[in-house]
Amino acid sequence: MNRYLLSGTLLTILLLGSTLPVQAQSSTEARKLQQLLETRDQQIKALLQTDPLTAEDREQLKDLINGFVDFETMGRLALGPFWADLTPAQRQEFIELFSDIVREQSLSDLDIYRARVQYDRIEVQGDSARAVTTVIYKETPTQVVYLFTRRNGQWKAYDIIIDEVSTVKGYARSFQSVIRKRGFDALMKSLRKKQARMARSRSS
Repeated sequence: MNRYLLSGTLLTILLLGSTLPVQAQSSTEARKLQQLLETRDQQIKALLQTDPLTAEDREQLKDLINGFVDFETMGRLALGPFWADLTPAQRQEFIELFSDIVREQSLSDLDIYRARVQYDRIEVQGDSARAVTTVIYKETPTQVVYLFTRRNGQWKAYDIIIDEVSTVKGYARSFQSVIRKRGFDALMKSLRKKQARMARSRSS
């Protein structure tokens, strides 16, 4: 399961990249999405100039990196048919736990935020958008596709597809396998252990 949590982190990490060529898209919403990505990238890179990072800086980084991630949609899709069986309280607890783990994991490798990202195109259809990019990290290019949905007038990212492999589907395979074999409570117990390990690592 850790591999998918790490993959999920890339959803928040690699969204932040270099400038999208203006000619790639002309629609108003595509330009808004481009501006969102560029602004986040500038804010993250500016904060990374601080050395060393304080605890407050790290919290601000987590907010900047994960601010436009739609954890509710991501979590709902990851649980698939099991989502309908949960009570509102269970859903809320799961999303809070899931998002906390991803937020914390997003700071595991700060160097990746300096990766160069080429935005090839952004496609907007109604309240959905798709950004196709090429990420160059440690001289290795990788095609990365981001899926967005617009909620309450704001674009939120809910999936990342790396070399045609969906992060959400990876979560789904991992989480749903645990639920089928041992139940939802077992999944939550596993996630809480992960959260506790990360908290101990942060404080050490």
